[in-house]
Amino acid sequence: MNLTWSSYVQGEKTLYYSRRLRFNDMFMEQYKTLFALDNRKNLEILEIGCGPGALAGALRRWYPKAKVTGVDLDSEFIRFAKEHEEGVAFVEGDVKELPFADKSFDVVISNTVSEHIEPSGFYGEQLRVLRDGGVCLVLSSRRGICVAPNCAVLSEKERAFWDRARKYDDSIEKFSICKYPMNESELPATMERYGFREVRTGYAVINLTPDDPKYPQTMALDMIEADRYSELDALDSVLCTMPEHFLAEEIGEMKCLANARYDVRAEQYKRGEKQWDTNVSVILVVRGVK
Repeated sequence: MNLTWSSYVQGEKTLYYSRRLRFNDMFMEQYKTLFALDNRKNLEILEIGCGPGALAGALRRWYPKAKVTGVDLDSEFIRFAKEHEEGVAFVEGDVKELPFADKSFDVVISNTVSEHIEPSGFYGEQLRVLRDGGVCLVLSSRRGICVAPNCAVLSEKERAFWDRARKYDDSIEKFSICKYPMNESELPATMERYGFREVRTGYAVINLTPDDPKYPQTMALDMIEADRYSELDALDSVLCTMPEHFLAEEIGEMKCLANARYDVRAEQYKRGEKQWDTNVSVILVVRGVK
């Protein structure tokens, strides 16, 4: 059983609820245009590094004729995905040694995975499991816009806590987080270098602004809750990664303070007190053909 990423880097709720927003059906046409897949075919699609399953679930909705499989090394992600997304086959496995036969899939897709995996293994395995003429889609988050509401400002006690946590945090080195970053020109060039042709790029812009009236109330509140899950999961990770420096009681206190801030934001939204906080994601999509 492997719980490294879900325990020490990003929790399943952080990834699932933030990605469920980014891959909401409201943004479907942006993605489908960039993916350029034949919706008429019974495609076999593999998401590598699927995490807790939000993108795989979206692919199942957007391509109803397709058979969608998700693979991830983290056991907790796979357990969570099976409980939350129907119609997708979720498999535990290593992206660098995919547990599938040669030429098994028509499409291979990944989201924010390429920066963590050595390129020859990352692209080599995708080439191996793709059929001739198959499509490789690499999604990579770029610098976006993030403006927090006033109520999200950390107290002095919280700032001191996070300053201490950063001092002791060695997770980037320990778990090779973002060990292989690439800019907007390097990503497509690397895909070409490892054997893909007809490489092209595009960008999806995902605007998550709770106070924008185009979003239904349920989705707006989901935006607030996704930020809450992210902070609470981060606190759990602090306790897992550096228990010698922090007590469970201190983590519990930080969670209470965080929950109070998000409770205030949710109530502001319900009362119609607009804050215009926003999170705009820019997602680079690189597409290549085997």
